[in-house]
Amino acid sequence: MKKYILALDQGTTSSRAIIFDRDQNIVSVSQQEFKQYYPKSGWVEHDPLDIYASQSGVMNECIIKSGIHPDEIFSIGITNQRETTILWDKSTGRPIYNAIVWQCRRTAKICEELKEDKGFKEYVNDRTGLIIDAYFSGTKIKWILDNVPGVKERAKRGEILFGTVDTWLVWNMTKGKVHVTDYTNASRTMLFDIKNLCWDEKILNKLDIPKEILPEVHSSSEVYGTTNLSGTEIPIAGIAGDQQAAMFGQACFEKGQAKNTYGTGCFLLTNTGEKFCKSKNGLLTTIGIGLEGRINYAIEGSVFVGGAVIQWLRDNVRLFTEAKDSEYFATKVKDTGGVYMVPAFTGLGAPHWDMYARGAIVGITRGTGRCEMIRAALESIAYQSKDVLDAMVADTGVKIKELRVDGGASKNDFLMQFQSDILGIKLSRPKINETTALGAAYLAGLATNVWNDIDDIRTNWSVDKSHSPDMLPETRERLVTGWKKAVGRSLNWAE
Repeated sequence: MKKYILALDQGTTSSRAIIFDRDQNIVSVSQQEFKQYYPKSGWVEHDPLDIYASQSGVMNECIIKSGIHPDEIFSIGITNQRETTILWDKSTGRPIYNAIVWQCRRTAKICEELKEDKGFKEYVNDRTGLIIDAYFSGTKIKWILDNVPGVKERAKRGEILFGTVDTWLVWNMTKGKVHVTDYTNASRTMLFDIKNLCWDEKILNKLDIPKEILPEVHSSSEVYGTTNLSGTEIPIAGIAGDQQAAMFGQACFEKGQAKNTYGTGCFLLTNTGEKFCKSKNGLLTTIGIGLEGRINYAIEGSVFVGGAVIQWLRDNVRLFTEAKDSEYFATKVKDTGGVYMVPAFTGLGAPHWDMYARGAIVGITRGTGRCEMIRAALESIAYQSKDVLDAMVADTGVKIKELRVDGGASKNDFLMQFQSDILGIKLSRPKINETTALGAAYLAGLATNVWNDIDDIRTNWSVDKSHSPDMLPETRERLVTGWKKAVGRSLNWAE
């Protein structure tokens, strides 16, 4: 008897697999980190073979650990790091270059040149909901086509395929039979018209990207194909980019509901319903989910460096040995002593969108020590999230009363309380913190009749812990003013 859903969560630094039962309980978890490549300053790459090998490995390990037989699994849902770009040989399946990761800034100059055409700049924003930025897949594809000898000609002959990570996984899991993506991942390429739901010919022509390399675009919840696990064919039935999957896993199904995922970066999404809401404040309009023949849109703001600032303090500066220790040190002092850290290691995302911003620590005095630095780093995550949320409220005109939170850093109670204080609203952390994988499981389960509809899912969402604001308005205003000054010092720094 089928009882379980398998969720594959392919992230920036690790691949994970989680098995859920029909009541959304976690049955088994496996995780494996994989190597990061930094060939030049600002460049970030992965080996696509490492991505698939690690994801396949944890999938099989997760099943073995659980003691479940594959024929007990209803279906598989996939969620993935978005924008990361892979091109491979259609015949051999071999990548023709490393995956260019979403964090990689190598195409910043290409983007600057594209933005000089004001008409094209507006066109991209109007059709894709995005801005021209190195963050998205489009210019990454162009870079590979332009810089790997012979690839552009082969792409035009239909010998090369492109995919974001979801597409790469499905293609490998189906032995090259299925070349698809879903609406949420397509909407992050800077090549997809999110109003008319098609690849945009004008943008493709401008970037000189052959349409032949692109995957078919499908809804986020349907059976795309099957994969064979120990002789059992299991449907692959759900796909969503990691942040949209997290929003779905947080049951943010209604217009005005918002979530923030505190991972390597921070990603805030607000559901705007079936309305395409164009941002006037440097945010992105994206597809929130494609389900049952309908598209739900979302406004999104991305913080490039969220939990990664804690990793940096641990691994590079060596202020502590385990990430969880950051909370202990932060609470050893009553404040930062006026110190602000702006972790613009690879530029600043929404609402600033400054590719040339760089990290800054300001307000240091002779009395500044380890605890103040660690506290300033944690507070920087909350300040950046506030910048994004303020812009969202300005765009939508809807006051957000509650922020649903998830991701590794959401377990840091100091950070969550400071976030609530600096926003002045309630934060809710769900009982199941694995919301990204859970969202993928929901999508797969809906397609294979594990759950009847989203009402089944909504009734099961529950809160583990809430944080309510406990800061005087004048204190909040003073702290935010200092943060804005610090950000100003970091802007337009790199040449």
